[in-house]
Amino acid sequence: MNLSTLPQWTLRHRTLLPVVQGGMGVGISAHRLAGSVAALGALGTISSVDLRHHHPDLLEQTAGCRDADQLNRANLIALDREIGRALALSAGRGAIAVNVMKAVAAHADYVRQACASGAHAIVMGAGLPLDLPDLTRDFPDVALIPILSDARGVGIVVRKWLRRQRLPDAIIIEHPRHAGGHLGATRTGEIADPRFDFARVLEEIPALLRELGLEAEKIPLIVAGGIHRHDQVRELLGMGAAAVQVGTPFAVTAEGDAHPEFKRVLAEARPEDIVTFMSVAGLPARAVLTPWLRNYLRREKALQSHAKADPRRCVQGLNCLTVCGLRDGVAAAGQFCIDTRLSLALQGDVKKGLFFRGAEPLPFGQAIRPVAELLDYLLEGIMPRAAA
Repeated sequence: MNLSTLPQWTLRHRTLLPVVQGGMGVGISAHRLAGSVAALGALGTISSVDLRHHHPDLLEQTAGCRDADQLNRANLIALDREIGRALALSAGRGAIAVNVMKAVAAHADYVRQACASGAHAIVMGAGLPLDLPDLTRDFPDVALIPILSDARGVGIVVRKWLRRQRLPDAIIIEHPRHAGGHLGATRTGEIADPRFDFARVLEEIPALLRELGLEAEKIPLIVAGGIHRHDQVRELLGMGAAAVQVGTPFAVTAEGDAHPEFKRVLAEARPEDIVTFMSVAGLPARAVLTPWLRNYLRREKALQSHAKADPRRCVQGLNCLTVCGLRDGVAAAGQFCIDTRLSLALQGDVKKGLFFRGAEPLPFGQAIRPVAELLDYLLEGIMPRAAA
């Protein structure tokens, strides 16, 4: 990998390349991807959700289990293993973050385990992470990075954190029009709202921080959603971003933790194959229109019309979400088991899996390339010869 000429940024005294690898679950960004990114001097992110799928012994121990406590214990063991392996792979370079969804019922346990296992940072989205300073009180050296989408959300979080005498170490601003997976809007009709535009948030958020009496330049802003070209990275850094976060292009790298068929589905998806819909978590989401998703969307309105609260509808017994459209009978939300579908995608099951993906093209088209080449392209515009 070539040395970057773009300005680096600092997270808790760690100097990092200005490209952050986003967290992607279930299991899409685990130790191999996050550790490989960190080893090259950037921030690599492990997604904390249901990592037992990378550990055959834990899957065997929990086979047929419907006890949420036992399943969560297995996942905490898996998270500890993944963090340890990522740290070993990074060999002291870069930094390792753990992404924890606020919408996950056991988010507090995942945060505490990630801190105890040595993660350098906690990244939290899919809901306002108002309680994150409380959860990490015993780990003051761990950096805290909320994921938000507009200045209003930043204001709510920062004001709450100030009362706990804590500030974000960085803030990720994700544009829901372009990102993959769960999106930072409450309804699908909101995803293109101008309040999410990068130019606007990069102006409004520093102004907001200054109004609160804070030194805005001391809280790095990381923009995310649809970033896939070197010229975008250069432009966004010029607009005031400290770094950019990239998800889907990292998911399809050679070091990505998912099955080769998962990578193929994302790499071969055409623009018309990528759709936005309501997740079971009650948030808009974006994914590839694979056979299962096509069939589900065809039946969605009928399923929603029969929504009813019934704990037996949690098909795995994990009760992974605080609010689940299927289990809790939320008619406006999705009516499927998201953990099952994402786990099948991780395993490369094209017919039955749910394949989260961002909306934009991939830097190397359908080619699967190493992390180092992706960073070279994003940072320096160097296209590998075979992908040029």
